[in-house]
Parts: sequence; C-alpha cells; structure tokens
Amino acid sequence: MKQGIHPESYRFVVFKDMSNGHTFLSRSTAASKETIVWEDGNEYPVIKLEISNTSHPFYTGKNMLVDTAGRIDKFKKRYEKKK
Repeated sequence: MKQGIHPESYRFVVFKDMSNGHTFLSRSTAASKETIVWEDGNEYPVIKLEISNTSHPFYTGKNMLVDTAGRIDKFKKRYEKKK
C-alpha cells in the first residue's frame, strides 16, 4: 500500500436508512453535524442513507418502490401531457 494516500481520520459513525429506519454502526471518514446516541450509550455522528442493503430490492428479493424525495411525482408533473 502506498503511504500517505489513505485517510487517517476513520471514526465510528452510525448509518441510518431513511426508508425503513434501520441503523448500523461502522467506521467512516464521512462528515456529519448530526449525532445520535447508539445502543452502547455513546454518541456518534449519523449519516443518513436513502437506501441500504435492508431496503434495496436486490438484497431483499422484493420489488418495492422507495421514493423519499418525491422524485416520481416531480417527473410525472414535468412530463405529463398538457391539456
């Protein structure tokens, strides 16, 4: 491995899937201003995800539609036929 090209500021971060509320603790260099108290009683930064392995159709085997930002409605409104 080359020296000096990898980040050294790894810390524990809680990732939260906003589509189903699933959370998990991992290490990351991602920055966040929000924090959350984890199951062990410690406070960690939280990174919000739109989709994770617990809600992605490939991993769950279910075909479910996740529309957290209303993108489908925006698309339909933009491209609907004008009357």
